[in-house]
Amino acid sequence: MKPTGLVTGAVASAPVLSIGLIFALMQQPAGSEPASAVCAAAVSAAVDGNTAVEGYSAEQLKNAAAIINAGERLDLPARGQMISVMVALGESGLRVLDHGDGPGPDSRGLFQQRDNGAWGSYEDRMDPAVSATNFIRALQRVDGWELLEPTLAANRVQRNADPYHYEKFWPASVKIVEAISDEDISLEGSGCGVIGSAGVGDDLPWKDAPTWRQVGVNDASTSPLGLYNRECVDFALWRVNQQLGSTSAPFRLHNSTFRPDGKNLGSALTWKDGWNAKGWPTGSTPRAGAIVWYAPGTGGADPTFGHVAVVKEVRDDGTFIEEGYNGNPAPNNHTYYTRTVNNAAPNAFLYLPAQEEKK
Repeated sequence: MKPTGLVTGAVASAPVLSIGLIFALMQQPAGSEPASAVCAAAVSAAVDGNTAVEGYSAEQLKNAAAIINAGERLDLPARGQMISVMVALGESGLRVLDHGDGPGPDSRGLFQQRDNGAWGSYEDRMDPAVSATNFIRALQRVDGWELLEPTLAANRVQRNADPYHYEKFWPASVKIVEAISDEDISLEGSGCGVIGSAGVGDDLPWKDAPTWRQVGVNDASTSPLGLYNRECVDFALWRVNQQLGSTSAPFRLHNSTFRPDGKNLGSALTWKDGWNAKGWPTGSTPRAGAIVWYAPGTGGADPTFGHVAVVKEVRDDGTFIEEGYNGNPAPNNHTYYTRTVNNAAPNAFLYLPAQEEKK
């Protein structure tokens, strides 16, 4: 049975068929379980004289283990443990500091916790296990922290001036936790949502499935997401599901269930309306993992349906790397592509839950 709203013919309810997208440029979801329920479970860690992670001392690894084990005692998913280590990296370099800084002269310890009554005594703040426990409890009180980008989740607790301060420490945190945990874990493929994570290339599970042009409009031409196989919207919704930790059927987000008003997410033309109906944010700044939305006829997009793609990487020169499907002329129109795009080219960027526009 054909998914609701996918009618015969290339009409408005069908996914966009944007061919020849050529740029003259500078080159918790409804019906789903909480993200914490699908993330890799809490892990424990132990370090000794033989434990080594390139670039980090024995003292730093011992402190990282104390943080990880505090998380394990509080049943914090592995991604939360990584966020905790990331914050300690960003605040103290994983060292128990007995001094503060200009904004916080009374800050102390791994997490540079203030002497304001919220973080316990001086001894508590200087104790790796106790200070980590207090940080983790505060993180767990942040509503929806599991769906936030790691740096934004951290900022909800730390309240530092730059919410993206911790972003650069995330890769190192993942590396350390994966290296010293007692379990053989990997964040990649763990089922744990990572909003803002970059794609890994042409990983659409049904990238060889027949298109509607090959077999006609029937069940064989629609993907598990309820969209025509290998259209731009099909790949974009796959990336959104991936970032929410949903990588196999039944997917969290589907063409027919995305919008709370019962309408289909539909073609690229209606995606911005779909985002608005769901109450998800939009903006004009590219963010890794955000959906790139082109109105019909913009930048070479299809004049009827427009086009959607995904921000793969944001560059410092005012451009970003876009990835998607169906952005090239035949015979490569239903295949994966990447291209460099000027920030001003798309009409909007559609962000995932709690993904804020970077100012």
